[in-house]
Amino acid sequence: MTTATARISRPGHNAATPSREAKSRERALAWARRAPLLPALIFLILVTQLPFVATLVISFMNWNSLSPDKTAFAGLENYATVLTDPDLRQAIFTTILLTVSVVLISLLIGLGLALLLDKKFIGRGLARTLLIAPFLVVPVAAALIWKHALLNPTYGLINGVLTWVWSLFSSAAAPQLDLLSQAPMMAVILSLVWQWTPFMMLILLAGLQSRPMDTVEAAQMDGATPLGIFRHLTLPHLRQYLELGGLLGAIYIVQNFDAVFTLTAGGLGTANLPYAIYQTFYFANEYGLASAAGVVVVIGTIIVATFALRTVFSLFKKEAAR
Repeated sequence: MTTATARISRPGHNAATPSREAKSRERALAWARRAPLLPALIFLILVTQLPFVATLVISFMNWNSLSPDKTAFAGLENYATVLTDPDLRQAIFTTILLTVSVVLISLLIGLGLALLLDKKFIGRGLARTLLIAPFLVVPVAAALIWKHALLNPTYGLINGVLTWVWSLFSSAAAPQLDLLSQAPMMAVILSLVWQWTPFMMLILLAGLQSRPMDTVEAAQMDGATPLGIFRHLTLPHLRQYLELGGLLGAIYIVQNFDAVFTLTAGGLGTANLPYAIYQTFYFANEYGLASAAGVVVVIGTIIVATFALRTVFSLFKKEAAR
């Protein structure tokens, strides 16, 4: 038997070689597809992950920039201080209160606006554009609008409208409403609700437009009332969209710094945890303690983001199953 004949007759020889070549081509193609993404991935790691690792290391240190010679390893002492210090505990409570209030109010108003925009009426496109506009405003600019254009007790729009309405019914001087000093937490909540309601509205509007309309039409033909359709069909369908909007809103609002800094500068009990971190780092110069508080915020955000991702994946699976 010649060498060529033996090579041909050897079992599995011809099948094995193309298999290895095919795997090599697949690997080459896979790396060719991933190669354009590598610079972005490397940049993302350098910008986000390395600073977080540095923050994590610093959080275990007793480091005050005013006494650099006393820097030492502190273990979990900084984390214990974050959870036991009265000011930081108050900041954690304020963060929870602010996040829950803004998310719930934004979801309720956003649901009402989404139900309105789901109906056909003249000027719906213009109304949708105007309602989305607050979400497109830069956060600091939005806070400045509320601080000076709306809430200012001297020349703000709210007091101007109240003064005009008061003058229609009374000749006495109108009382001045100063939310920034009388109810600062409400002022911050109003500013954030105004900015985040369009975000909730868009998510819920997308959910409304993905409803199976044949089911709704069948319920209408059976004599179901609009309230019954909303309660038994629309609301169950929107459950995952409500969860998604609430979770994504919580992720961003728990990290909010702009509104608190611009409107109240953290005074009168409005300092949330991000603002407390800012004060601890820049004014108290406690780098270790500020880093530990920052890690606590990141951990809380990751926990909320995990639930948000699960909700997103469940929505994707639901859409793919259709």
